[in-house]
Amino acid sequence: MTTALLNVRDIHAFYGPSQALFGMNFTVQAGQFVTLLGRNGMGKSTTVKALMGLIQPSRGSIHFDGNEIVGQPSYKVARSGLGLVPEGRQIFPNLSVRENLVATAHNRQSAASPWTLERIYELFPRLSERAGNLGSNLSGGEQQMLAIGRALMTNPRLLILDEATEGLAPLIRTEIWQCLAGLKALGLTIICIDKNLSSLLPLADQHYIVEKGQVVWSGNSTELDAQRTQLQTYLGV
Repeated sequence: MTTALLNVRDIHAFYGPSQALFGMNFTVQAGQFVTLLGRNGMGKSTTVKALMGLIQPSRGSIHFDGNEIVGQPSYKVARSGLGLVPEGRQIFPNLSVRENLVATAHNRQSAASPWTLERIYELFPRLSERAGNLGSNLSGGEQQMLAIGRALMTNPRLLILDEATEGLAPLIRTEIWQCLAGLKALGLTIICIDKNLSSLLPLADQHYIVEKGQVVWSGNSTELDAQRTQLQTYLGV
């Protein structure tokens, strides 16, 4: 059994006096597409914040590529090879599409085939067409493409998407799912939070359902599909 690329163990986290995570446990193997599923407010986004160093757990460990990252500032976590597509996109509204893509670009992991502007524009031709437009002038779908492109330009070993297709038109959602399928085919390790099970089931290798700050079920897509009715109480919005 190979060592997991990401190993999350017994993570507890608080917002002030309010506890949000109650012992999160899950692993992600290199090359896997993994989902965090569950209702709103159950701890999925808090888990992402803990992974990225945006909040510091009060207890537990997070090992990425064998190295403990709990306690590291968020910029060091990002430099270690984690890329985030945050909920709400959080693109830079006063920068152009091109400037958004290059602002945080780097290849600190020395990727053999690093992401470039040309590769991003090939992945999302619409961004090439809008390269000179300000981020604030993009549609929601274009902003999500830009957020994914910006994360890829950091050449991450693990890409995390928090609400991958929330609020997007059906055609744009399809384009995003096709993009993620392509990234998986390239061997990129992905953690995805989304509510669209019909799109996630064909892509994902492993699912973790989160309820009240901890994992209450895990399994592959075949197992999840077979138990979907029984698990609906955890999956409903």
